[in-house]
Amino acid sequence: MSIYLDSAIIAEAQAANKLGWVKGITTNPTLLAKTDLPVETTLKQLAQLTTGPVFYQLMSSDFVEMLAEGRAARRIIGHQTVLKIPASLVGFQVVAELLPEIACAVTGIYGAAQAAVAREAGAKYAIAYVSRATKLLGDGVALLRDMTSVVVGSNTEIMAASIKSPEEAVASLQAGAQHLTLPLAMLQAIASHELSLQTIDEFAQNGRGLLQPIA
Repeated sequence: MSIYLDSAIIAEAQAANKLGWVKGITTNPTLLAKTDLPVETTLKQLAQLTTGPVFYQLMSSDFVEMLAEGRAARRIIGHQTVLKIPASLVGFQVVAELLPEIACAVTGIYGAAQAAVAREAGAKYAIAYVSRATKLLGDGVALLRDMTSVVVGSNTEIMAASIKSPEEAVASLQAGAQHLTLPLAMLQAIASHELSLQTIDEFAQNGRGLLQPIA
């Protein structure tokens, strides 16, 4: 299992890097639009802030243009590149074409059949927007479960995005997701619990350690 930062903000990537357990960074066109930096500059800086993958989502819709955009992203990001390619007929074609040279993720999956096609096209990741799928389909976690059932035993791994609570993050993992991508606030939220903080306070008030002098 890996947990990723879902952001294109450099300061957030720096904060996530300091956590020590965030394995990479996912972006999308909306996230890239939230920074005033040129996209190329943002991608280069993000790649410097993680040793893991940096995900870039294609905006082109034409097959030839998608190939060109994907290869341009690879030149900018380097070996850390993972291309997020929308789940569409041409998108799957692009995945199959780029497979030998660039790792690909199929994003915006809303049906298990699309996950099956992602598997056959050779995608490394199949991404579902869990909270959004719940709003549109009724149960985003069930979608993850169905996706998992059709890619099991293959090299395609399930990533859960659009996670709105720690409980939804856990449910996604229990449904079979192998990866989570979360905004910085959610990364911080899943690492904390009010009872854990209470326990820490109790030990601090009543305990003794190496750095505490004897009263």
